[in-house]
Amino acid sequence: MTIFGAIGVAGSGLTVYRKWLDAVSDNLANMSTVRSSNEAAYQAKYVVASEIPTANGGGVQVAGIELGDAEGRMVYEPDHPLADEGGYVRYPDIDMSSQMSQLIMAQRGYQANAAIVDRAKATYEAALQIGRS
Repeated sequence: MTIFGAIGVAGSGLTVYRKWLDAVSDNLANMSTVRSSNEAAYQAKYVVASEIPTANGGGVQVAGIELGDAEGRMVYEPDHPLADEGGYVRYPDIDMSSQMSQLIMAQRGYQANAAIVDRAKATYEAALQIGRS
């Protein structure tokens, strides 16, 4: 694989991890979104990645976004303004610990791909310096 191929593969990884970070941050931001019992809950977003098959390395791409369960979870909060006659409201079914784990994995993946881009750039610059002398 060439230096440019490595940059291309790592760049595609950066894009996927950035989308994953965006999805996790949306999920965390909407964990406490309350809806009335007759409405759908906020649906968590999950990034689906797929391989880009090519002869010289390929990469990865976002194949789509899957949505979580619209059913959510019913919580008894009779004093809430959106509560139904039984006192229930609907919250999204998002687990904080799972989302934080995903956040850490996405951060580390993003950092690893950014480091590859930096190292490939440094290698290319060193090759240019050798060519100048």
